[in-house]
Amino acid sequence: MAQKIDRPEAGEFAEFHKGYMAAVANETDGLAALERQRPLIDRLSQLTPEQAAFRYADGKWSVKEVTGHLSDAERVLAYRLLRVARGDQTPLPGFDENAFVVGSNADRRTLGDLTAELAAVRVTTIALVKSLDDEALVRTGTVNNWPLSARALAFIIAGHFQHHVNIFRERYSICL
Repeated sequence: MAQKIDRPEAGEFAEFHKGYMAAVANETDGLAALERQRPLIDRLSQLTPEQAAFRYADGKWSVKEVTGHLSDAERVLAYRLLRVARGDQTPLPGFDENAFVVGSNADRRTLGDLTAELAAVRVTTIALVKSLDDEALVRTGTVNNWPLSARALAFIIAGHFQHHVNIFRERYSICL
């Protein structure tokens, strides 16, 4: 089973995902990248209630909403990874992350609850990824009309998380 996940080649992910791939450009192992991000979730859980409620501009997500979004997006991406890795060729749809945030009630939850959920989601993502063999990791499927490989999805999950860690630093003044 997977001990290392090699970087995907250019045709294994969508143009849209290039930013997420760039966010983890120095990573050569998708599994290790996912593992290395786990302590950042712990650091996120230590923010004050004021930091957790902060929005860097009107209409932007609070830190708690971003944290809930990270859980939701990782679940969606991991589900896609599962379907692709298992060889399911059914085209998978996109999702509206803004609608998910509105429906999440994240601002009514504690940051501790949100980060505990995110940590649990990451544990299950890593377990899924570790269960895959080399053949499953290079399988491709269609997601939101783009071809994606299972290994690309592992990197996209890590890249999406890192993208938001970067936004926390740049726009929220939070260094994890």
